[in-house]
Amino acid sequence: MPDGDGSTGSASDGPAAAPARGAADGSRTPEGDGRPGSASGGPSTTPAHGTGDARSEGDAHPDRAYAGDPHTAPTSGRPEADPRPTATPAADRPDAEPRRAAPTSAPGASDHHPEPPAPAAHTPTPGHRPLAHSADGKGPAPQRPEPRGGLLMGRPFGVPVYVAPSWFLVAALITWVFGGQLERVLPELGAARYLVSLFFAVAFYASVLVHELAHTVAALRFKLPVRRIQLQFFGGVSEIEKEAETPGREFVLAFVGPLLSLVLAGVFYAAVQAVEPGTVPGVLLAGLMISNLIVAAFNLLPGLPLDGGRMLRAVVWKLTGKPMSGTIAAAWVGRALAVSVLIGLPLLTQSGALGSDAVDNVGMDTVLDALLAAILAAIIWTGAGNSLRMARLREHLPELRARTLTRRAVPVETDTPLSEALRRANAAGARALVVVDADGKPLSLVREAAIVGVPEHRRPWVAVSGLAQELTDGMRVSAELSGEELLDALRATPATEYLVVEETGEIYGVLSAADVERAFVKAMARPS
Repeated sequence: MPDGDGSTGSASDGPAAAPARGAADGSRTPEGDGRPGSASGGPSTTPAHGTGDARSEGDAHPDRAYAGDPHTAPTSGRPEADPRPTATPAADRPDAEPRRAAPTSAPGASDHHPEPPAPAAHTPTPGHRPLAHSADGKGPAPQRPEPRGGLLMGRPFGVPVYVAPSWFLVAALITWVFGGQLERVLPELGAARYLVSLFFAVAFYASVLVHELAHTVAALRFKLPVRRIQLQFFGGVSEIEKEAETPGREFVLAFVGPLLSLVLAGVFYAAVQAVEPGTVPGVLLAGLMISNLIVAAFNLLPGLPLDGGRMLRAVVWKLTGKPMSGTIAAAWVGRALAVSVLIGLPLLTQSGALGSDAVDNVGMDTVLDALLAAILAAIIWTGAGNSLRMARLREHLPELRARTLTRRAVPVETDTPLSEALRRANAAGARALVVVDADGKPLSLVREAAIVGVPEHRRPWVAVSGLAQELTDGMRVSAELSGEELLDALRATPATEYLVVEETGEIYGVLSAADVERAFVKAMARPS
């Protein structure tokens, strides 16, 4: 099971396939879907000082004019603080995009991943706490929509299980290959052998599901929320949203999957002894026994993104006290495994070491073996790289804090002309506008892109209310949010700007999704 990015996940493989680790180890990265799109430098992360004085990139230069009104004379120094807490819009860049999705976690996803930034739309899972706050700073925000992943098969332990469309392709492939083997072993079956082969494909993936459920139950036992389980082309993946807190838990979380596969192999071996050899039940049980042994053995290989790689990571983590050191070691072993599979699997097949005559392994069989080796090697290599990226992401996530990324803002009433609102923002050294009612209650946020789109000569005649986006509960976030919790809150309600509030409900400022993206990219660019 690969290293988590923001969500952790575990993948088990088919009889000869490596687990497909998500973008969780990869991935799941803060990106609309989870990946930040800006590569520009991030905003300053200097902590804010003073009530309602949220500092951002723009606040580092108090003499900078509000970008929405480029002809307004700059002010020098920061004026007296407004008696009411200030907030922040985003009219900072004239070339701002009309809409920007909030970054998601993980950058991908990986299998075992805590989805930073990956956070792709996450499923409400056990232990998943609300991240956004209502206007009073206390109420929970709506949960983000449940992730899809194909055909929903059920919800064991409350975790949705999906069958990806790619599974039907591999099921057809297994049916065809196993059917050819049955023709030699049980020729009397005739065309019915394909029905038996289809049953084997379904039973084998049921075993893979048990493997993944073992990871899921262990994760829930450790209070780690699980987004979903997905059965796909090269096995299955359990998308775990957070990383284990200790190396011991990490080891257990990784080991239970192969352990359950070994247990299943033992159960099928015992069942084989109870049936007559050379019969349909005997052949099916023997095939399931061998398949589960292969799944267990393959996943125990000591390299990410396999379960054995996570076990190696846990051991190095325990010895060094540094989870990043464990990830680096296991990822590079995983890359070495990828090269070994790419070169070694075709050679083993050609040599006859896998049980077939070397003279028969020519032509199309050789091409298929090389193709399978290339696919497996690519999966392992990519998963190892995703594990490294996700580990670096989790290491830098705490640097993303709503309080330091928030733009300073000024409150304006609904009928205030845009030119006057911009004048007030420039005078206060603010970069955002919050539309409030007569009692100072926030109603909406003036959109940065909307300000840029209004020509200067029309600004005295355009009321700010016509450029504002109405606030929803999901667009109100706590100033205390940081790291993965902050990204989860933004992904739950995609928007370009968010109202940042104190726990008392007072306005702190406005958070721009673009600022978070830039800060995320900047953090990821720094070496660990």
